[in-house]
Amino acid sequence: MNGTTSLHSIGSLSTRTGVPVRTIRFYSDIGLLPPSHRTPAGYRSYDNAALIRLQTICALRELDVDLGTIRRVLGGELSVAEVAAARADATELQIRVLRLRRNVLRHLARRGHNPEEAALVHQLIRRTSEERRRLVTDFIDGLTAAGTPSAPTAAAALRSAVPDLPDDPTDAQVAAWMEITELITDDGFRARMAHAALPPADEDALPGVAAGTAAELVAFARQAVATARESGTDPQDEEAVAVVDAVVARFASALGRPVGPELKEWMAERFEEGHDPLVARYWRLVWTVNDWQVLPGHLPFQPWLIEALRRGRPERDTPRPSV
Repeated sequence: MNGTTSLHSIGSLSTRTGVPVRTIRFYSDIGLLPPSHRTPAGYRSYDNAALIRLQTICALRELDVDLGTIRRVLGGELSVAEVAAARADATELQIRVLRLRRNVLRHLARRGHNPEEAALVHQLIRRTSEERRRLVTDFIDGLTAAGTPSAPTAAAALRSAVPDLPDDPTDAQVAAWMEITELITDDGFRARMAHAALPPADEDALPGVAAGTAAELVAFARQAVATARESGTDPQDEEAVAVVDAVVARFASALGRPVGPELKEWMAERFEEGHDPLVARYWRLVWTVNDWQVLPGHLPFQPWLIEALRRGRPERDTPRPSV
């Protein structure tokens, strides 16, 4: 030694860096921090370059870089920039996983699942994006086995709007995805989708009414409801009366029937026949999971109009799901 180089013992390195002696010794034993010098008695000592090397090792370890990668950085095979970029990507993935875990916990807390249901929620959510997508595509492919005339069209429509839970979902998206999985794993729902994944064409939406007349009436009713929704009108509001009166008057004129409670109830029953609220619910859930904007004109108009038509009348025995 030339006498100008400062040497440090393991204890001195520990004091200067705060790294435990046993950790420094371990790094030295595996060759990450070779000693700069050994005393005649065999004790290891380290120069200032080794001190910087130790600080580099510690900085990379704090960033969760594994020892093999650190060895490659110190050997010049990888740059710090390359390692930092890779760790940034890995950290972003961990953040998404933690956010997903947080939202699942919130979902469990809100819904109050029992232990078996909680285990199912965890199993469904922790699936990879590809596995979740396969769950939906298997459901869609199964529609063709129903053999109904509308099944191929239904399957094609569903493939154009597959729900895709993002890696960093909101609490609402987690809840919507869970409800979708409950629906698509139910055989009864699959049968309903095979018959009514899409609403009937306007000319078919009013059984017993001539096609041309039905198409004109349904289009008028849909537009009237869309306008009411855009203005924030609830079917129970006083403002809904004018909407209902206009729609009923158009039906009465086209069908040659008197305006009155009988016509309103007839209209409500026909709109119920042409609308499956559970199928409509599925589409609303897809919009939520995919974070698509819900446009009033694209919402099924039947639930709003049915409720408005029956406004002030006694509740029917069959509950009407919210869609």
